[in-house]
Amino acid sequence: MDTNEVLTGGCQCGKVRYELAGKIHRLNVCHCTDCQRQSGSSFGLSLVVPTSTFRLTCGELKTFELTADSGRSKTCAFCPDCGVRIYNQTSAINSIKAGTLDDTSWLRPDAHYWTRSKQNWLSLDADIPVFDTHE
Repeated sequence: MDTNEVLTGGCQCGKVRYELAGKIHRLNVCHCTDCQRQSGSSFGLSLVVPTSTFRLTCGELKTFELTADSGRSKTCAFCPDCGVRIYNQTSAINSIKAGTLDDTSWLRPDAHYWTRSKQNWLSLDADIPVFDTHE
């Protein structure tokens, strides 16, 4: 999905702000244990975009590296003041934490990933594709 609209977002304390302008590939719901830990919930929402779509407009991000369940290395970027994760990056793709957008009303997941570690009590919409791992 290409958007002519510039989307905006930021962290919880407001010191980090960003814009997204351009291509949006998809919205993933990830049930891996890393996303569960990072979100403090049963899954994470990631808006997948090319790195060129993301522009930091205010503040600075702190980063760290980790190895994902898939075995890929990813860079995790967050606000150094409030700790809110803004994105994860692998190669030329950013996975923007969708809950950090100012307007989340239009979001609709394209797929559920890593459902083999999904919480047992969670029911999934039958209209959305489901994958045991990352694809």
